[in-house]
Amino acid sequence: MTLMRTYLAALVALILCGMPAFAGGDTTGLSKVELRPGWRMADGTHMAALHIVLEPGWKTYWRAPGDFGIPPQFDWAGSQNIDAVSPKWPTPDVFFEQGMRSVGYRREVVIPLHLVAKDISADIEVSGEVHIGICKDICIPARLNFTATLPSAVTRPDPTIAAALTDTPFTAQDAHVRAVSCKVKSGKGGGLVLHTRIDMPSAGGAEYVVIETDNPRVWVAEPDSHRDGGSLFASTRMMHVDGGSFALDRSKLRFTVIGGNHAVDIHGCSP
Repeated sequence: MTLMRTYLAALVALILCGMPAFAGGDTTGLSKVELRPGWRMADGTHMAALHIVLEPGWKTYWRAPGDFGIPPQFDWAGSQNIDAVSPKWPTPDVFFEQGMRSVGYRREVVIPLHLVAKDISADIEVSGEVHIGICKDICIPARLNFTATLPSAVTRPDPTIAAALTDTPFTAQDAHVRAVSCKVKSGKGGGLVLHTRIDMPSAGGAEYVVIETDNPRVWVAEPDSHRDGGSLFASTRMMHVDGGSFALDRSKLRFTVIGGNHAVDIHGCSP
């Protein structure tokens, strides 16, 4: 926690205006950042994207960064004509730092943003902040401030965003996941221990499992995982950050299997 507070004290302020690259502030580790305005889709929703290019050797983090990483946070306060925003995370890489696993992106990432407009016939005015971590030998949290107009009249897809959408993890159905079961027991010293069995074909090579809950106040340790035939097993510990007890809703658990060939996004498990 002391290390994290040190990192947070080193916030980098960057400015994005529409589609152009950032300007101003300390740009250490960042080569280019832009908000791609995207296009209005047939159902009236809008697809835009945050495009980040890092300097060689630098990386940034996925929505669940692991034991050594800074989770990205989005704040859309100040935006107009927005009902909801959902990031569509491309398949991340797994890397190890100081003996700990982290999950993220090397060199470049395009994060599609699916926006639901309150009035589908009007432009969307986006104004907000994105907090990300960028790391090389040290980690520097960066605060990206941006303002952009997403026009309702543009309907032609952006090839860069479309390519990022094809790189998202498979659904459980597409990956032929047959069953997911979980067993929960009390952990020594408090918290819970979760044992998960995922019946699915191999995702290729070494397979890493990331487990998320719907409660941001619950810490989830890096799972121990192994494959046995047609099943992937993962075990992890969970603790509330305040040290208290908490309820675990199995239907709200999220499992991401990252393999050498592809990743799989799985929601929920049965007892």
